[in-house]
Amino acid sequence: MFQKIIRACVKLVQRYLPEPFIFAIILTLLAACLAMPICRQTPIEVVEHWGNGVWGLLAFAMQMALVLVCGSTLAAAPVIKKGISALASLPKTPAGAIALVTGISAVACWINWGFGLIVGVIFAKEIARKLKGVDYRLLIASAYSGFVVWHAGLSGSIPLTMATPGDSLKNATNGVLTSPVPISTTILDWHNIVMVVVVILALVLVNALMHPKAEHVITVDPNLLEEDTPKLVVKAETPAEKMENSRVLSWILALLGFGYLIINLGFRGGALDLNSVIMLFLFTGVILHGTPLAYVRAFSKAASGAAGIILQFPFYAGIMGIITGVGASGICFGTVISDACISISTPQTYPLLTFLCAAVLNMFVPSGGGHWAIQAPIMFAAGANLGVDPGLTGIAIAWGDAWTNLIQPFWAIPALAIAKLNAKDIMGFCIIDLVVSGIIICSGLLLWAL
Repeated sequence: MFQKIIRACVKLVQRYLPEPFIFAIILTLLAACLAMPICRQTPIEVVEHWGNGVWGLLAFAMQMALVLVCGSTLAAAPVIKKGISALASLPKTPAGAIALVTGISAVACWINWGFGLIVGVIFAKEIARKLKGVDYRLLIASAYSGFVVWHAGLSGSIPLTMATPGDSLKNATNGVLTSPVPISTTILDWHNIVMVVVVILALVLVNALMHPKAEHVITVDPNLLEEDTPKLVVKAETPAEKMENSRVLSWILALLGFGYLIINLGFRGGALDLNSVIMLFLFTGVILHGTPLAYVRAFSKAASGAAGIILQFPFYAGIMGIITGVGASGICFGTVISDACISISTPQTYPLLTFLCAAVLNMFVPSGGGHWAIQAPIMFAAGANLGVDPGLTGIAIAWGDAWTNLIQPFWAIPALAIAKLNAKDIMGFCIIDLVVSGIIICSGLLLWAL
């Protein structure tokens, strides 16, 4: 019965889920059509909100492109490939491979989402290359499924924003939060830790059980996963060639980058944010590839995978503009959704409804920063009126922001680019993960609120 349900979900997604770019277009049209009657906005206002928002994620799009390309380039370094290959030799059965990929990806995503997303998919590809009979679609879906815990982890943007002192916290919450909320009441609260552990264990078990029977397995030709990385044999004769193949230049550049990271993280109290992860990927790759020319060639090859990010992020930024735009009516679409949640809440159900509200918004605004801008001024005030701890309100928003990523192709773009798959190839399995993790998260938030 379980396998029949899985096959039905996979078939449904394969039939009806379009390519991620088409999905972004449909979401754009849906957001526009809903904003006009609900927010009493004119078509001209909606178009202006969309156009004003289109370029709002340029910096973030560049970060995403770099985390993808730098992570892929690092993984292509000979010593890293050798390590991943050794680890990928451990599982001996398809179910064991699925379980191992899920667990490693989830733990890595909890530590840092950018690191976990890239490492998980690269590890899954290597297993597919070495182990016969494992379903490639489920391998990549399992690597991506661990992403559901990232907002409740050490790189969760909402909990970290809440823990950052400064006037921006007070301004963002309309004066409700006048002092930082420590991560001991959000990320490191024992309720949240238990939820994360249970979700990871459940995903490991469910993903392993989802592996199709032999007649339904879809594998990939290992030759298609081979990385063409020929060794550079260059006899440097000219000054230019000597610089291109100089290990000294690579080390000087890497020492500069690592020196900054040590100063910023070790002595200036900086956070291991996305920029730091990109720098770590970049300069480690420079060293491990040996010479500047070798790194440039590997980087150029990896850059082709960033096409989806470059194309789609402006459209999601435009959707965010529609959701957050306020017309002459003074009504914001995101505020309408949040107010609807608040109107039916009690102190016990408020965290759960906040989570569900954030989950709906995440389909249109798949960004922690976007959620913070929309929900922080409303949800923390309502939570304070109901006597709900602000840490619980914040973590509920964070979980909601992460949960529906399982069926929102936006965050899967880097993973799919590396795996050379389409969203419809993995989302059928992700629907099952969505249901299982959703039950655990909803139960955890209800128990936390008691």
